[in-house]
Parts: sequence; structure tokens; C-alpha cells
Amino acid sequence: MVNIAEMPNGLISAAYVVAALLFIFSLSGLSKQETSETGNLYGMVGMAIALIATIADERVSNVFVIFVAMAIGSFIGLRLAKKVEMTGMPELVAILHSFVGLAAVLVGYNSYFEMDHSFQLNITDTQQMAINIHLVEVFLGVFIGAVTFTGSIVAFAKLRGVISSTALMLPHRHKLNLVAGIVSFVLMIHFVQSSGSGAPLYLMTLIAFVFGWHLVASIGGADMPVVVSMLNSYSGWAAAAAGFMLNNDLLIITGALVGSSGAILSYIMCKAMNRSFISVIAGGFGTDIVVNDDKDYGDHVEINAESVADLLRGAKSVIITPGYGMAVAQAQYPVYEMTQALKDKGIDVRFAIHPVAGRLPGHMNVLLAEAKVPYDIVLGMDEINADFPETDVVLVIGANDTVNPSAAEDPTSPIAGMPVLEVWNAKEVIVFKRSMNPGYAGVQNPLFFKDNTQMLFGDAKESVERIFKAL
Repeated sequence: MVNIAEMPNGLISAAYVVAALLFIFSLSGLSKQETSETGNLYGMVGMAIALIATIADERVSNVFVIFVAMAIGSFIGLRLAKKVEMTGMPELVAILHSFVGLAAVLVGYNSYFEMDHSFQLNITDTQQMAINIHLVEVFLGVFIGAVTFTGSIVAFAKLRGVISSTALMLPHRHKLNLVAGIVSFVLMIHFVQSSGSGAPLYLMTLIAFVFGWHLVASIGGADMPVVVSMLNSYSGWAAAAAGFMLNNDLLIITGALVGSSGAILSYIMCKAMNRSFISVIAGGFGTDIVVNDDKDYGDHVEINAESVADLLRGAKSVIITPGYGMAVAQAQYPVYEMTQALKDKGIDVRFAIHPVAGRLPGHMNVLLAEAKVPYDIVLGMDEINADFPETDVVLVIGANDTVNPSAAEDPTSPIAGMPVLEVWNAKEVIVFKRSMNPGYAGVQNPLFFKDNTQMLFGDAKESVERIFKAL
């Protein structure tokens, strides 16, 4: 039997390969709701194998310190996992990305300080090339980590409501981003040519911290789901950079998997929102935001829960469009009960999910799956948009920007061009909201004032429960 403290390097490499395969299976499983639980299990087993193999590596010292750090991290992680609500999951993901970025920065500096910076007269060209490559790894790892760290903190603050979700519009903001990138590149060249002089690294770190903050601050609330996905990609590349600095193959593979999958997801979401991928990752480059708060949309019409129940009784087809407001109110459970009641009456009920509904990719799907809503009645925007004209009643529960006609009708809107759920084409639209305040993007919604729209004000969960009782 092999002692874990004396595992041969070949066995450790084999363990890394197994862990990497499990991570790939995990990503594959997470791509579908039906296999997501198995995907999570693959990921946990893979991570356990990776941790055991890393600790058993003969190059690893201070195992006791590692165990203490793991114990502290596990305690904090378990506490957060039990405490956080699904509504808080997006900001939790954002702050976890910041930890990965900070870890990359610390690994980079540790790797830099451990280098022998003394001048060597008889160094060979091959040795000099190896040193230069390592210096580039350190520089890029710190840069990506610093951008990820501050960018993720800004995303967390926006999602948490600590700072405004509107885009920061500094004068010449795109030129500032370009200058920061050029200066960082020049500093990297100087850093390598000077064989690791500390000043360029320190200065670049400060620039990268500010650059990451400004990059995400310049992106508006409507694009925040893409930003979270993008930061996920950044954290993956930061982990891969740390893997190069630590000469850890598994960290390189895992980081590349996370980085590439996050980038692909961000690209897919940008396509779904009719957004330029370069525009989003460059802090809103190429977008002109004009918000007209003085426009008169007319008056809205209110309705009560009992009248909504009457409308639903007379309907043959109903589409429910959930948004972040449903998550905040924890209304998914009474929504499921109401859905079952309507189906029992022979009414066709389906759910319409926008690709960026909520604050996180797949947020609404997870909430509905948590409430046991059948997968086969939960449809994406492309699958259901053409069905709204034949729909009797649409219930918009806590959604706002994803059902805003301005995206299609107002070319100066911050969400102009973004494909939305065309709920206004239905015969009757009932919007569940707490107030007439605009959505997360800070844009007023003309849907609220259309002739076939009525507003049901109040807590979404309580409203749905009243409708269910009336039914």
C-alpha cells in the first residue's frame, strides 16, 4: 500500500490526469439541468483527488500550514453555502472570482521574490530565455489577477446594491483603458529586459488594480450577467497563469478549462443579447448611452389578485416570464403551485426564460428546478417568442429589462438591440412589481403603459399566493 506522504511522481501525475478528466466531465454534466447534479459530483471528486495529490507531492513543504488553511477555508465555505440565498448567489460568485484573482497576484509576487535576482556572469542563452519566460509568466499572472480582483469586487458591489448599477461614464474612458494597456505592455518589456527589476512590476500592479475597477464600473447593469461570466473566464486564466508560475500541470489545465468555457459562455450570451463581445470586455467600448427620463409614457392601469385569477380561469394558454424579482421574493414555490392548479384546469402553462434573466447565467432555470417545475415547460427565448401573439395571458413576475420594448423600438436606449421576450404581443399582460421604479439597467419600461398591460403591485410571493387561493 502506497503511503500518501511518499506517493511517486508518476502516481501524482496520473492523479492529476484523472482529476482533469473529472473536471471535463463536470463541465459536460453542468451543461444540462438533468445531469447537473452528476456534474457537480464529478467536480467535487476531481477536486478531492487534486488536493490529495498536491499535498502528497514531495515538492510541497509545510503540509501542516496547508491543512490549517484548508480547514479555515472549508469552514468559511460551508458557512456561506448554508447561509446564502439563491438571490445572493450572483454576488457570491463574483466575490469568489476576486479571491482567485488575489491568489494569482500573491502567487506571482511569491514566485518573483523567490527568484535569484543576483547578476550572473556566466549565464547561458538557454538559461536567460528560461528566466525571461518565467518573468513574463509572473508579470502576466499578476496583471490578470489584479484586473480580476478589483473587477470582481466592483461586480460584487453592483450586484449587492452597494454602488449604482449604472455605467460609469468618465471622460475619455476608452482612451484611459487603452493607455493603461499600452503602459502595462511597455512595463512588461522593461521588466524582462531589466532581469526582474521590481519597479515595473509594482507600478503595473497599481495600474492593473485601477484598470480592473474601471473596466467593470464602465459596464451597465443590463450587461452584468455577461460581466460575471467574463470574470469567471478571467479567474480561469489567472489560475492558469498561477499554474505556470508554480509549474503545476493540473492548475494550468483547470485554469484553461475555466477560462475557455467562461469566454465561450460570455460570447454566447453576447450573441443572445445582440451585444458586441469586444464592447463588453472593453468596458462598453462603442456604446452611446442616452437615457430620457422626461418622456411621458401615459398612465398605467392597476389590477388586483382576484381579477388576475378571473383572467387566468378564462385563458387557454398562459406564459409565465420570471425575473430577478421572483428570486428576491422567493416566489418560485407558490408559482409552481399556481402552475399546477392551472394545468389541472386544462390550461396550457409554459415558462419563458431570457438568456440573461436574473443576475447570473441560468439563474431562473435553477430557481424553477429548485421548485420542481418540469423541464419540458421551461423554454428559452428563441423557442417561445413566436408564441406570444397566440397567448391569452402573460404573467411577468419580477422581470423588467428582459421584457422592455425599448430594446426593439428605441435606438438610443442603453438596451437597444438586445433581443427581449416580446410579451406585449400577447392578448393580456400582467406585470408583478413592487413599484414603478425602472429595472436594473435604470431604463423605464414602456410595457407598463401599454393598453393590454395591467400592473399588480406588491410582494411577488404574496401576490401569487393570493391568486392561487382565488383560483
